[in-house]
Amino acid sequence: MSFTLCQRTTELPLTSASGPPVASGVRFGIATDSHYAEKPTFELKHYSGSLEKMDLFIRRMNSEKVDFIIHLGDLKDEGLARRPPDTLKYLKDISSVMRSFNGPTYHCIGNHDLDSITKEEFLNGVSNTGIDPGKSYFSFACKGLHGIVLDPNFDTSGRDLCFKQGGDWQDTNIPEDQLHWLEQELSKNMGPVVVFCHQLLFELVIEPYRYHVNNYLQVREILERSGKVIAVFQGHSHTEIFKRINNIPYIALPAMLEYPGTSNSCFSLVEIDARNILVHGFHGAGFNRI
Repeated sequence: MSFTLCQRTTELPLTSASGPPVASGVRFGIATDSHYAEKPTFELKHYSGSLEKMDLFIRRMNSEKVDFIIHLGDLKDEGLARRPPDTLKYLKDISSVMRSFNGPTYHCIGNHDLDSITKEEFLNGVSNTGIDPGKSYFSFACKGLHGIVLDPNFDTSGRDLCFKQGGDWQDTNIPEDQLHWLEQELSKNMGPVVVFCHQLLFELVIEPYRYHVNNYLQVREILERSGKVIAVFQGHSHTEIFKRINNIPYIALPAMLEYPGTSNSCFSLVEIDARNILVHGFHGAGFNRI
C-alpha cells in the first residue's frame, strides 16, 4: 500500500502551564471539511472527490493503528437542488467509509452538516463511539487523555441552527448550558484535555465572512482557567493556522476537499506524549496556509 502525500511535522512543546502530562502515548487521526456531495466542482472545491480521499485517510489511520479518529466537521455538503434525501445519501455514503476505521470514531458538527437537514438527522447518520446519538457535544477518554467535542451551531438566542429555515452560518455561539457543561467537564477530569471544535475559537475575518464563534473569548477563559487544556483543534477556515494564546496552542487544519485527486488530500496524525504534541500533516502540494 502506498501513500503519495507529502508529510510535514509540527512540534508543539508542552510547558508546565500546558496542563498535566499524558500517562501514556496517544495517537489519533484528524480530518476536516471533506464536504462530500455529488455536484460540480466550484473553484478549488472538488466535492465528489472526497469519498476517495476519505478512504485514503481511513486506510492510512488503520495502517498506523491510531487510537481513534475524529472529523472536525463539514463531513458532507448538499447537491445543487438542496434536496434533503440527496443530502442524507451523501451523509450515508461518506459515513460508511469512516465506519471502516478499526477503532473509535468521533465527529464535530460543521455548518454544512446542517445545510438541508437537521442536527438530529446528522447525528443519526454518524457514529460517535460510546456516545448517546442525541448528544451534539460530548467528552471521551483515551489512555489518560480527555477529549472534549464542542458544538457552536446555535444562534444568539440559543436555538439550533437550521439553514433550510434561514439560519446564518456566521451566527455561531456556545450557549450558556454548554458553557456550564464545559466547566463541569474540565473540573471533574484530572488528566490533560484536548478540545475539538469546527468553528474557530480565535478571531478570523476574511471579508466579508466571519469564521469564529461569537463568544470565543468566554469559551477561552473557561479553557484557560482550568489549566488542563493542552491543545485545541479546529476546521472551518479551510486553511492551516497556528496560534498559541495564553499558552494553549490553537490549530486550524486545512480542508480535505480542495484540489483534485487523492494526491491533493489533507489530513493529520497527532501524537501526544509527556513532552510534546507532534502534528504530522499529510498534504497535497497546494494546501492553504495562513
